[in-house]
Amino acid sequence: MTHNAPDESLLHAYADDQLADAERERVAAWLARNPQAAADVASWAEQRTLFHDAFDPVMDEPLPQALLDRIDAGQPASAGRWRMAAAIGWLAIGLFGGYLVGHQAGQPDTSLAQSPIVRDAAMAYAVYSPEVRHPVEVGADQREHLVAWLSKRVGGHITAPDLQQHGYSLIGGRLIASHDGPGALLMYEDPTGQRLTLFICHEEEATETAFRFAQAQDVNVFYWVDGPLGYALTGPIPREELQAVAISVYQALNP
Repeated sequence: MTHNAPDESLLHAYADDQLADAERERVAAWLARNPQAAADVASWAEQRTLFHDAFDPVMDEPLPQALLDRIDAGQPASAGRWRMAAAIGWLAIGLFGGYLVGHQAGQPDTSLAQSPIVRDAAMAYAVYSPEVRHPVEVGADQREHLVAWLSKRVGGHITAPDLQQHGYSLIGGRLIASHDGPGALLMYEDPTGQRLTLFICHEEEATETAFRFAQAQDVNVFYWVDGPLGYALTGPIPREELQAVAISVYQALNP
């Protein structure tokens, strides 16, 4: 791939995790420079996850015995063809039903809220964002010390992205517990006092890198995995606004 924009088929292949490592890295680098395209690809990847969650269980469902009995009662020579047709028909019914259920009112997949990183991030936001006097352990005035300390404890390189373009300033951060050992929490605030948190933890076995969206404890969460670390941006702002901030965070982490 050259410096030109990848075509849509390549972007879809990226969203479906169908590219070789070298090609995937080149597409990821291009997406990092093109936030709108990155948002589109993240949306495709999320849809892929939702479809798999809704449809994969249908593949394991047995055909209704009553349907099989009626097929077997027919002519033996055509039974195999009828069984195949019935299987296809039954799968189509299941897929269509799953599609309708999964798209009612455009709701996010609430099962994602059970992900450990989402639970950790939502709980950390609920506990620390309301704090007035002690929201963080180390303030933004000690930024270098903060990121060095958290990087050492979490076991990966951590930076504190600049979110001024979205109206949020770094307050500071703290060390917290996560589902996989020490975790880092960076807190940001806008002029009205509204806060966002960026939760970072080590993800030993994770391979998913695409943005995923969930709602937990009355807040929205965008999370993803990049190398050995998992990230979750959490706040009470609308999904589209939070996604824009999440893209800026990703770009800051992958210059």
